[in-house]
Formats: sequence, C-alpha cells, structure tokens
Amino acid sequence: MLRVCSFGNVVLDFASAAPSVVKSIRQRDLLNTWLRLYARQDIAPAIWDYQPARLEEEQSDLIYYAVDNSAALPRLIIQSEGTRISHAYGHTGKGVPLDEYIGPGLVPLVMPVYHECVARGLPVYSVANVDDVYGRVVAYERLLLPFLTDGKVCHVIGSLKTFCEDGGFEIRNLMRGNDALPRPKLCAVIDRDLFHRVPGRIAAADVVDFADQRGEAAEIIELN
Repeated sequence: MLRVCSFGNVVLDFASAAPSVVKSIRQRDLLNTWLRLYARQDIAPAIWDYQPARLEEEQSDLIYYAVDNSAALPRLIIQSEGTRISHAYGHTGKGVPLDEYIGPGLVPLVMPVYHECVARGLPVYSVANVDDVYGRVVAYERLLLPFLTDGKVCHVIGSLKTFCEDGGFEIRNLMRGNDALPRPKLCAVIDRDLFHRVPGRIAAADVVDFADQRGEAAEIIELN
C-alpha cells in the first residue's frame, strides 16, 4: 500500500515495507531491538525500555527528540544530537524545534517523514541523495523509531547514516553547503513483518522433522 503525504508543494510517497528495507547493519540492530519490544504488546515501546547493545558506539549518529503533542501538528524538540549530524547541518540544535533547526527550505522534505512516524507509531525509513560541497553524491539514510508514553508517541530516536559510493565525502555543511535540495529516493513505513527472531532459535509451535539416517519413517515433534 502506498500512502501519499503532501507538505506545501512537495509530495512524498510512503511505501509499506518490511524491516529488510533498512540496509545499514547498525540501523538494523537498532530496529531489531525496537521490534523485540514492539512484539510484546503490538505497540511501540516506552523509551526507558529501549537499551540496544553497543548504543554508546552509535551516539554520534543519533538524535533524540521530545514530541510536543499540544498542537494539531506535532512539533519535535531536539533533546540531544550526534556530532556528525551537527557537522552536516553546520551547528548544534539542542532545545530547538526541528522545523526551526533545519530551516524553511528543508521543512517540506524532512518534516513529513517525522510526522508520519508520530502519526503511525511505527518506524519510518527514508533515503535521499545529497550533494556535498564538491558535488559528490551522498546517500542520506534516516531511520526513525517512535516511543510511547501514556498511549501517545512522546519520543523519537533518529539514526542518520551517510554513504558515498565514490568513497570519501565532506560532511561539514552537507545539508546546507549548496543550493541543491536533497532528492528523496525512498520513504517507507515499516509496517510488515514486525517481529524479530534471534538466528538459531526455534519458535514455539514450529514443527521439526527428525529423519532416521536409514530411511525409516520420520518422527514429527511439535514444540509447544
């Protein structure tokens, strides 16, 4: 299913996707931890329950947001931000609403992705191409994870990754270094296959066949 979201003159198409849409291994690890918590009650978890392994290694690429739900359109307030993200935008923004931090030129391209995450209470993944100051194309991969408090999405954690097929690139002022706006390549709500099974484990009610090596009839055991 494709959902269309418009903001001003910009229209973004949000595809329905499974967790496999996320390509970064580190972002998949963050998502898998979220999915394990989600699977307990089929709702987004509370942020204090979210404790992925090696989280400290990801801090430079993470931004934490508080969601202000008092207005018709939620506002996201930056609580902290990774150093790489500060370099990409040219300055820090702790305590500043996201829409003010990124500026009016980027609002139509960025804010609908966050609003979709808050409205759906589900992870949202997006990819856009950005040109650095030397004209090299950089893929900007964003994973947003929502967290509930009293039935509302009150926190969002964003993981932002950058990748250039040509190798090195200049991250400083990446989002502000030239007049060219980011070019959206993918916007997806992760709303399918919302579970995570640890590799090598057998889930309850799975059926396992044990075949005798001499070709005799197989014994079927159901795990409950």
